[in-house]
Amino acid sequence: MKRILIRGANIVNEGKIMAGDAYIKEGLIFAIGGDLSGYEADIEIDAKGKYLLPGLIDDQVHFREPGLTHKAEIYTESKAAVAGGITSYMEMPNTDPQTTDLELLEKKYNLASRKSLANYSFYLGATNDNIETIKQVNPNTVCGVKVFQGSSTGNMLVDNPDSLEKIFRHCPILIATHSENDGIIRANLEKYKKEYGADIPTRFHPKIRSEEACFDASKTVVDMARMYGSKLHVLHISTAKEVRLFDQRLPLEEKRITAEACVHHLWFAEEDYEKKGNFIKWNPAIKTAADREGILKGVLDGHIDVIATDHAPHTLEEKSQPYTSAPSGGPLVQHCLPALLEMYQDGKISLEEIVQKTSHNVAILFEIEKRGYLRPGYHADMVLVDLEDPWEVSRENVLSKCGWSPFEGQTFRSRITHTIVSGHLAYENGTFHEDKQGERLKFSRNV
Repeated sequence: MKRILIRGANIVNEGKIMAGDAYIKEGLIFAIGGDLSGYEADIEIDAKGKYLLPGLIDDQVHFREPGLTHKAEIYTESKAAVAGGITSYMEMPNTDPQTTDLELLEKKYNLASRKSLANYSFYLGATNDNIETIKQVNPNTVCGVKVFQGSSTGNMLVDNPDSLEKIFRHCPILIATHSENDGIIRANLEKYKKEYGADIPTRFHPKIRSEEACFDASKTVVDMARMYGSKLHVLHISTAKEVRLFDQRLPLEEKRITAEACVHHLWFAEEDYEKKGNFIKWNPAIKTAADREGILKGVLDGHIDVIATDHAPHTLEEKSQPYTSAPSGGPLVQHCLPALLEMYQDGKISLEEIVQKTSHNVAILFEIEKRGYLRPGYHADMVLVDLEDPWEVSRENVLSKCGWSPFEGQTFRSRITHTIVSGHLAYENGTFHEDKQGERLKFSRNV
């Protein structure tokens, strides 16, 4: 492993910004802050005027491998993630085959060990009948168990109340939920089909996958987690009403029930469907501007604990179909941090809060071993950004395999210049160094 010295950065870490250096040796942070010019380095990076952040840890991505690699694969999407400053990710089980048993789960880990440029972990998928498998999962090597309450890609739906109760009673690790009430959604969809047929205008997506559907499902799992003392993490909150379900008073280390916001719900609102159409069709749906502002308020006041992407690419051909045929989801890992930095430039969120919600809190919530902070002895996962180097998103510079982005045409004022993954300089001013893969995340859980 090469020794790396980063000189003269503005270091954003643990609620503070300070000028100083960072020194990396044998994949770990050896020293951080102050003048470290006395250390010998194989690589020296001039970071004057730039900001050094802990690498983002994205707790919700869909990289589509195995089985759906016409849309995306671990190599291409981890490459896009690294270019976007994401050094670690947790990937979802709705692939083909679905990752609902431990053998298939380990096959995914083996794939990533050969192909992923970022650090990785994978969720085990819950079904109506795999509770015995869930009981056997190793809390120190697997990030969590994913429960789909609302049908999504792969149609992996836990719709049996007894099965859901067993999962909450017996699951040995964190349960992450996609919380939408499928019955409410089906009824809404039938209503709009009667009026419009298959070609429903996409602007009705937030009416079909409605506030009621989201709140009902989120409340169901929050109540169940309280009943059984489960560790619950509700993903991609999309309504201001849901924010009230979560506690802001406890420190994160003491919370058993937590929530996530995704960058598209913090950026877009329902008026954007007119221009973007299916290209901002996600589940749960992007809703009103008031919901967007309510979610951001929840992020800032501690009701919502982390920010992620729900990166879920589909091909242009798939997204160009009529509403009822076009799948939900889109690529986001490359542009999440630039979008958040744009929000910082607009005075909506501080750099310290971005770091807290995308790195520190994810490490705390999932109990990730020695990551998420710029601390001596921790794995060297970090990203260097220039806040004054504008660039425009175009199809020519999109790195995800699907080849498009909902941010096309957007000019971001900030650029990611370097990404270091487990002590390896993986990305440098548009060039990738692919001679080392990312590492499997480990978890320090006492269960």
